[in-house]
Amino acid sequence: MEFCDECGSMMKTDGDEWVCGSCGYEKLRDKADESHMTSTAAREDSEVVDMSEVDDADIGPTTTVICPKCGHDKARYEMKQIRSADESETRFFTCVECSHKWREDDH
Repeated sequence: MEFCDECGSMMKTDGDEWVCGSCGYEKLRDKADESHMTSTAAREDSEVVDMSEVDDADIGPTTTVICPKCGHDKARYEMKQIRSADESETRFFTCVECSHKWREDDH
């Protein structure tokens, strides 16, 4: 990941350059510097993982929250940063009773 020297926004690659989508600043890519970066592009060989044989205790932490579908008061959860870094993480829940999935964002 590369950040703009002018405005601090995240930059994207365009051929041999990094380009800022916010202010238009451009700079040449440095292949040696990029060798330690990790790509977040989707993998084509990704597939659905069968979790039916996994014990619930091994899937993740649980919390007390009311399921909007069945009213049960326990759900597994995970938190992910899906918006910009200056905003809070999004919480994803899965009801341990009915497996209903929902998410909560801070407003």
